[in-house]
This record gives sequence, structure tokens and C-alpha cells, in this order.
Amino acid sequence: MTFREFLGVLGARWRIIAVSLLAVVAATAVQTMLTPAVYTSSSKIYLRATTPASATNNQGGTYAVSAGDLGTYLEVLTSPSVMDPLRTRLGLPAGFPLSVSGDVSQTSNMMTITATGGDPQLVARVATEAGPVLADVAKKFSPLLASNGQAVEADTIVPASVPADPTSPNAKRNLMLGALLGLALGVGLALLRHTLDTKVRTEEDIKALSKRPILGDIPMVKSVKNGLLSLESDPHGRHAESIRRLRTNILFVDVTTGGHSFVVTSSVPGEGKTTTTINLALAMADAGSKVLLIDGDLRNPSVASTMGLDGSFGLTTLLLGQADADDVIQRWRETTLHVLPAGPVPPNPSELLGSEPMEVLFGKLSHDYDFILVDSPPVVPVIDAVLINKLTHGLIMVVGAERTKKRDLASAVQSLETVDAPVAGFALNMVSAGSSTAHRYGYYGYTRDADVKPSRRAKRSQAKHHS
Repeated sequence: MTFREFLGVLGARWRIIAVSLLAVVAATAVQTMLTPAVYTSSSKIYLRATTPASATNNQGGTYAVSAGDLGTYLEVLTSPSVMDPLRTRLGLPAGFPLSVSGDVSQTSNMMTITATGGDPQLVARVATEAGPVLADVAKKFSPLLASNGQAVEADTIVPASVPADPTSPNAKRNLMLGALLGLALGVGLALLRHTLDTKVRTEEDIKALSKRPILGDIPMVKSVKNGLLSLESDPHGRHAESIRRLRTNILFVDVTTGGHSFVVTSSVPGEGKTTTTINLALAMADAGSKVLLIDGDLRNPSVASTMGLDGSFGLTTLLLGQADADDVIQRWRETTLHVLPAGPVPPNPSELLGSEPMEVLFGKLSHDYDFILVDSPPVVPVIDAVLINKLTHGLIMVVGAERTKKRDLASAVQSLETVDAPVAGFALNMVSAGSSTAHRYGYYGYTRDADVKPSRRAKRSQAKHHS
């Protein structure tokens, strides 16, 4: 995966990343709020041994505590011998939990005493009083000092202070770590979702399976007032404009193929190939060409029913020699579009489409019309599209966005390439508004008088005029 593809995945799955980020940050914030605050306070003391005055030495003396005694005092610090007198000195009940630790300097007789707890005032007092209490009981753990009648005193070098902020939890640090974790989790889930995604959703998914061009993307139409023929029901809508763009690109492909006929198919059913083919035929006719639309889906014909035509006779009728082409082909209203329905469903559709009469008929029709479009069955289930493609000069593959599975499209493309019938181009159908070309680049619509709602004054004026 290239860096550009990586950014594309992140852009397409940004909702997953955003939800993961917000969820982890929110959970971190809640956990931080529920975690009890812990405060820390420290003091630094100097321990020294003192000798009381005697008959021979009225001034007494002061000596440094040995390193061995310092190690002993450090271990004694957290024992009941120190903690119990410390609680009594602080006026705390017996067994009150205290958290105290110590650290001895390696170069001097300095000892750092650290106290932690939930009360900032109390931890400061504990850190302050622990040193003197330790000094009071220290000679019990030094036989040499006890035998010499020496005592231990603690001089406070750095007094303990009341902490203003807790040492934990650190809200700022936790939120930053939560944001990083949420972002990493979101990116991971986005990449996993992309890896496990089995459906074709964007043009990039098609390009990953074939090097053939993308001729157009057609937006999803949730509801059309007068059926599925957007070229008539909404000629200036986004769907109709996308069909015209597809028509223009197909004309460029037509120049390279040297023919004027295409078969339109899909990998599996339900991708909108028939609707796309009909609208494309209407767009071809709007451009002034004499167009013939053939329903080559002899297994599940739907062109006649979609256009409201009589489908009881058609292509199979001609192939059986039961009628002439002029008697079966129907003109679509006052346009230059002519329609050849499929006719009665035969028991052997593949044999009919690959027969010599079909080849002769198609050759005759190619001379009578400027452009021919054939709607065929999907590629994966049956071979009919391949048989029709031998008669035409190109194959257009309609791909349903978020409907077509990648493995089905890959199977269709491979099947066509195996029999030397490569796809001339793809049309990505049913594209959501969030990713369509019209959405990315904006839509330039037409302003028609019929679309402008008249004002109340205009309505009253019209009513007076008609009356």
C-alpha cells in the first residue's frame, strides 16, 4: 500500500477513526475523574550521632552516622517501630495507613523521606515528622551507639511543603496518551476494516482489479417521480448529467474500437445495468444518433417492462424467423431511439445468442443504425455476455458501488480476459452522494422557469387571467 492509498483509506474510514478517538479520550477522562488523587511531599534530613557531656568532657561530641547504620535506618523507616510512634505524634489512630519511603545519599549522610497519600496537608506533616521519630528510635538498632551512650539526631535540611497539585492522576498526560491510543486504535480499525471489506466502494477498488478505464460514476437515485428513466423524468438532474458524461466517454472509446456497438453487462445481478443501459441509449438518441437498444438478456428480460413496452415479441421472435425486424423493433415515442425487446424466454438462450442467425441479424442491424447497445445477463452466472461481445465492438461493465463484491468483479474480469474479451471500460453505479464526482466538484444545474415556484401575487394574477 502506497502512502497515497494509506491516506485514501484514512479519508474513507474517517468516521471509524473519529469514533475510536472520542471513545478512548472519553473513557480516559472518566477514569481520570474516578481515580483518587495522590499527593507527594518530601523532606531531606541529616542524621548525626551525639555523645552526652561527661566528667572528663563537659562539651560532649557529634559524629557522623556510619553508612551501615544509615542502611539499617532506611530499612527500619517503614517498620512499626517508626510508624506507630509517628501515628501517635501526628494524633492518628492506631493502624492508620501511612505510605512512607526513604532514600539515602551515596556521598553524604543525607536521607530523603517521601510521604504519599490523599491528603496534601497530612503527607507534608508525615514527611516532616518521620525524620525526628526515626532519630528517636535509631539507637535501638545500633548496639555500638547504645553502648557508648550516644544518641541520633535529625537536622532538617529541606523541609517538606504542602503539595499544590496531585502527582497522580496526571489529567493532561492521561488525555494525551488517551488521544494517541485512540488515534492508533482508530487507524488500526480503519486498516482492518479496509482489509476485510469485500465490496467495491470506490473507483480505486476497481483500479486495483483492472487497468481498464473508469468511464463514469453514476449517483444513487433513491426516488424518481416517473420511473427509472432519469433522462426523461429529470433531464437536468445529477443522474442524467452523469449518464451524459458516460455517453461522452463511451464515444471516445468508440473511436479507438472502430465500431458503433457495445454490450453492457455486470458481474452479478442487481447492479443496475439495465437501467444504466436504457438511460445511456436515451442519451445517445438525444445526441442525434439513430440508436437501437437490444434486450439481450434472454433469461430475465426487463427492458420492455422498464420502458412500458410490449415484450411478448422481440429478439427471439426474429431469431426463430417468425417476423421481420421492422415489425418487431419499436420506436420510443418521438425520439430516434428504437427498442428490440427480448421476446419470449427460450429454453436455450446461450445457443440462440451464439447462433449464425444472431450473427446475420446483428450484421444487418449494424448497417441500419448509428449505434447499438445490448443489455446482457451478468458475466459470473452465465456466458451470454461473452457471446454477445463477439458481435459488438466493446463491453461496458456496470459495477454497483457498495453492492458488488470484489471477488465477483475479479472473477468476471478474469473470465472475460481468459476468452480474450477484455472490458472496454467500467461504469461505477449507485455511488453515494458523499463520494460521487458531482459531490466532489460541485453540481452545475440548470434554472428552468418550470422549476421556479411562482409567488402568491403571481398566482393571484394567473387566477384572475384564467377567470
